[in-house]
Amino acid sequence: MSSRKLSLLLKLIIITLVTGAGSLGISLLLATSGFEHLLGNIKPKSESGKARQDKLTSASAQNISPLTNQMNAIPKPFQGTIVYQAKLKANDKVIALTFDDGPGPKNTAQILEILKRNDIKATFFMIGQMVKYFPQVAKQVAADGHVIGNHTWHHWYFQMDGATAASEIDRTADIIYKTTGEKTTLFRPPGGFLNNGLAQYAKNQKYAVMMWSEESGDAERRSPQVPMLVKNVLKHVKPGAIVLMHDGGGNRSRSVKALPEMIVGLKAQGYRFVTIPQLLEMQAEEQHLAQVASPTVTKDEHPNQLNHQ
Repeated sequence: MSSRKLSLLLKLIIITLVTGAGSLGISLLLATSGFEHLLGNIKPKSESGKARQDKLTSASAQNISPLTNQMNAIPKPFQGTIVYQAKLKANDKVIALTFDDGPGPKNTAQILEILKRNDIKATFFMIGQMVKYFPQVAKQVAADGHVIGNHTWHHWYFQMDGATAASEIDRTADIIYKTTGEKTTLFRPPGGFLNNGLAQYAKNQKYAVMMWSEESGDAERRSPQVPMLVKNVLKHVKPGAIVLMHDGGGNRSRSVKALPEMIVGLKAQGYRFVTIPQLLEMQAEEQHLAQVASPTVTKDEHPNQLNHQ
């Protein structure tokens, strides 16, 4: 090998060594100067840091799919039964507001805002198709802490065979869960019809079939004016009452206008507002205390035997 070639080879080796050292130095600089953090490559510095990161991730997951099943649970005595109201003591002035046929993009949102301003939780019986069309509204109902019930997929009234009834209820339960994370145990039959196959299927599936004891009349063909809607509820209200109103199924602007007046009137009578599961829990607790105080219980006193209207 000539001296000239040897000289060129030595220069190449020196350049390679210098370049490698420079790259190592740059890597060290990035690691120690915070650039890795800017690039998104930094890892928790300790196990406690990792634990905090995991905790934040878990909290985010809960925000996406709230753990509401416990909130929606109903006492065992009411599973598979038909309920019109809760049997409570005269001084237990609580009432449950319920809204049917939603969710809808306008009326439901307005009702949610009214309930939020008054710090009231209610129960919404949703139609499966409406949840499909307006999933964000359904999610907001759940996010606001309200309870969701099953009101079938199509809101049909006619007589159904077992397969049709099952589809109406199961499809609705499925989309409510997939959309909001809520596993509902409450069912309200459209129109209050109890003999078209729906209620029987719901009872067999251990739903509480929820009727009502008071109604505003907002779903009548010729809906009353706002003052009458309010009066219809306030006139005969009693502890443990379940009030029927609507946030869907048509123009419910009168319902929206009547709701604040109704709330003011009920509060003036000393009522506070609970969800359906809370209402049933109160009756179950009172019944339990009564049984403890007096072990002999007649059939008429059992929580399954409610006074139906």
